[in-house]
Amino acid sequence: SAINFLERLCLTWMFFFMMCVAERTYKQRFLFAKLFSHITSARKARKYEIPHFRLKKVENIKIWLSLRSYLKRRGPQRSVDVVVSSVFLLALSIAFICCAQVLKGYKTFLSAAYNWEFLMWEAALLLFLLRLASLGSETNKKYSNISILLTEQINLYLKMEKKPNKKEQLSLVNNVLKLSTKLLKELDSPFRLYGLTMNPLIYNITRVVILSAVSGVISDLLGFNIRV
Repeated sequence: SAINFLERLCLTWMFFFMMCVAERTYKQRFLFAKLFSHITSARKARKYEIPHFRLKKVENIKIWLSLRSYLKRRGPQRSVDVVVSSVFLLALSIAFICCAQVLKGYKTFLSAAYNWEFLMWEAALLLFLLRLASLGSETNKKYSNISILLTEQINLYLKMEKKPNKKEQLSLVNNVLKLSTKLLKELDSPFRLYGLTMNPLIYNITRVVILSAVSGVISDLLGFNIRV
């Protein structure tokens, strides 16, 4: 029993250590995204002591897009996504087991000690996933903020009225901004769950298996059929 307890304690520590490393990476991504969103604002750039430039030239737009791509790829990507997908899959498996136990006999569900352990694991994993989902969602909002490009387009239209002799050059920059806006909209990954990059297989399993299990539990508890 002592050896079994020590093994489980070591495995639990290793697992949660990997989750802490993943959370730290997500915090760094959010920090980079936050500072990146302040580059085109003179007041915020001065506040955070970062470089500032406006998107009024084609060269500046190219630098802005290249910097965005570089920051999104900075740091460990695949390893962190594997950790998050593994945590999500483990939470999904525990939730499915708990749903099956409840359907088997919800009156005796809490009488077993291993069910209490499952619930504690599920609560810890869900808190971790909610934290990552919040950070991932905020990071995506910062990188996919189209209002920055729309603001620059408005500024260009105002400059066209003040400087009609540079209308052709400003129109070229405006067209590039429009294409950049369309590009950012197309780059959103279809397999994202609140900012978390999901494997397509896990994404489909989530939609089919867990929703079916939750639907069965709710139907059993309420006494009538419900399809989620």
